[in-house]
Amino acid sequence: MRSTEPWLPDLCRLPRLATMFGVAELVVLVLALAPDGGAHWNPQRFLSASAFALWLALTIAVLLCASRRQLSRLPVPLGSLTAVLLAALIALLGAAMLHQLDRSLGYGLIPASVHTLAFASGSAAIAALISAVVLRYLFVIDGWQAQVRASARAEADALQARIKPHFLFNSMNTIAGLVRHDPVVAERAVLDLSDLFRAALGAGESDSSLREEVELAERYLAIEALRLGERLQVEWRRLEPLPWTLPMPRLLLQPLLENAVLHGISRLPQGGCIDIGVAADKDVLHIIVGNPSPPPKDHTSGGARHATTSIGHRLAFAFGPRARMTSMWHEGYYRCELAIPIQGDRSARGGRQP
Repeated sequence: MRSTEPWLPDLCRLPRLATMFGVAELVVLVLALAPDGGAHWNPQRFLSASAFALWLALTIAVLLCASRRQLSRLPVPLGSLTAVLLAALIALLGAAMLHQLDRSLGYGLIPASVHTLAFASGSAAIAALISAVVLRYLFVIDGWQAQVRASARAEADALQARIKPHFLFNSMNTIAGLVRHDPVVAERAVLDLSDLFRAALGAGESDSSLREEVELAERYLAIEALRLGERLQVEWRRLEPLPWTLPMPRLLLQPLLENAVLHGISRLPQGGCIDIGVAADKDVLHIIVGNPSPPPKDHTSGGARHATTSIGHRLAFAFGPRARMTSMWHEGYYRCELAIPIQGDRSARGGRQP
């Protein structure tokens, strides 16, 4: 099915408009610095040329913004050519008008040796080249961002399969064994399992929050505690105030705890304690998961690497380069830390603790 999203870059957005202005001003600066056969560039001429270039950039951007959907109905080569020709036409008419005004008012901003046709056609050619370069650049950027979004969505979709079938079977067997002996605990386990799978099925649909991620992690660990019994101990360290409403990608914390259980606690005969720390330091949220673990050659697997890699990619996509994830194994202990920028969301702090 053909996509209804316009392929022509959106010049209505301020960052895109700033790009047009920047390139237009750069061209004026290059013309002012380049040898031009004796023509004199003074501050007045530079300012007037800058004003003309910025006016052209604004007019072209507004026209292409208004006609974006119409041009996007055309094939990409034809639509691109039409957009460039529209930019050239605007520059041609605008330069011809400016040349006539300069001659009529006697400002002398345009050298007398430059005729109307030469000035207008040259301006049109420069505008066409600038528009073609900027549109191509933005087209490539849009394509790259679309690929990044698709990759992030694929990572989120892959997380739906990370709650493995054997976890479901083991959980159901555990619940079945509790039905007769402790129906209250069995009912709570069914509800926890339902919430966990509901979150997994919606992993790529919407964002979660720190509160929801912590609550989901508690449900997952409660289910695993029914299976592992006293071998699994959990210690939470929540240092208030915390940004409980901070938006986060869904299923960000649960895969780390799954790794801690499957590749750490469950492989140790005596079990162990998973230590989970959540703290906010200035504008960064720190989430630390630590657990005893066999040496890397015994516990590192493709599934564990996939989980950490996936979380790293989703963090970078959601929060940018300030977000990071580090992990290390040292002397029988595995530690993973997430650093998530809060982005100045002070109003989110001080919410109710889960």
